Amino acid sequence: MSGKTVHDISTGDTASFAKTITEHDVYAFAGITGDFNPVHINEEYAKESMFGARIAHGILCAGLLSTVLGTHLPGPGAIYLSQSLSFRKPVFLGDTVKAEVEAVEIITDKNRVRFATRCYNQDGDIVAEGESLLMPRKA
Repeated sequence: MSGKTVHDISTGDTASFAKTITEHDVYAFAGITGDFNPVHINEEYAKESMFGARIAHGILCAGLLSTVLGTHLPGPGAIYLSQSLSFRKPVFLGDTVKAEVEAVEIITDKNRVRFATRCYNQDGDIVAEGESLLMPRKA
């Protein structure tokens, strides 16, 4: 399985991946990272928060973007160099998040591609957005 090279990618190319965020995802992420913020894992605490219910770790969106970039566009062999990400809305347990990337700049001489990155919920609302810089695999 090989990913695309900088010569295989054009500005405007897109790819996406969608996943419904489950309670298991939130607990697994908390266990892996040690982030046991009660707004993620404690229903009673979360009910009193500004969100009124438990929310997923925002950085889970970055993981979904990594899935798109590492397996679809540019895909296997690409090296993730940077990611900026702003969280716009909470992701609640049971939300389906669609992570989408779009190639916005090809830097051929440096073997780099800049992507606009966005995550949407099932209502089409942007929950996170930013940009990433990747080094696609060499030809």
